[in-house]
Amino acid sequence: MSTLEVEEHTPVSTPGIRKDTILRYVLLILAASYVILSLWLICQTRNRLNSAVTAQQAAVGKLEQRQAMTEDELRASNVAFAKQLGMTERELQAAYAGTTADLRQNQKALERRLQNQQNEAISQNEAISQVNGEVANVRGELNGAKNEIAATRTDLESTKVKLDRAIGDLTGQSSLIARTRADLEELRHRGDRNYYEFTLNKGDGPTKLSTVSLQLKKADAKKNKFTLNVIADDRKIEKKDRGAAEPLQFYTGRDRLLYEVVIFTVEKNKVTGYLSTPKSSSVAVGS
Repeated sequence: MSTLEVEEHTPVSTPGIRKDTILRYVLLILAASYVILSLWLICQTRNRLNSAVTAQQAAVGKLEQRQAMTEDELRASNVAFAKQLGMTERELQAAYAGTTADLRQNQKALERRLQNQQNEAISQNEAISQVNGEVANVRGELNGAKNEIAATRTDLESTKVKLDRAIGDLTGQSSLIARTRADLEELRHRGDRNYYEFTLNKGDGPTKLSTVSLQLKKADAKKNKFTLNVIADDRKIEKKDRGAAEPLQFYTGRDRLLYEVVIFTVEKNKVTGYLSTPKSSSVAVGS
């Protein structure tokens, strides 16, 4: 055999075979490491689960204890509530019984009051019947009085003239007076005296009428009162707080003749009236 033939039959080691072998070892090492790591993780997880189960069992035990305590408390509360409810029920029954008794007493009192009111009503009816009888008697008396009143009307008409007379403010002497212009015209037609109508304003100077002068000092329309000065015989006479239709009398002149002033109306700061003088006095009028 030649040398060349020997070389052809000798096995040759190639680089590719070596690489495959190394790769296989690496994979085996990685697989072993993965298995070891997985086993370790499983052990850790199992330990954690055991710890969690233990903790959960402890918590469940605590909950069971708490539940038992709560049930005991509820039983005690139920017993106390039942006792309290029994007492409340008895109290309610007692209160109901007391209220019923009060209602019965009030009802009896109300019945007595109604009976008393009925008795009073009967008494009042009897009194009213008696009063009606008395009223009938009074009506008869009134009918008789009506006849007397009718008989006195004539007397009243006759005294009406006397009411139209007023008493003067000097010596009690009375005279007929006029309260309106129509009354004044009637007096003028009689011709017994002289009549001078006038209007006086507050703040004006004296107004001369016949032989005298008049001056208004104050006029109160609400009270129908006035104050004026009468100037006669060089003297001033104040007629203070006099009323409408009230004759103001004074004597003047050498013969001491009776003059009379009467005010019709009293307005704000203004009066209207007339002066009455004897026929024998002077008739000169000025302002």
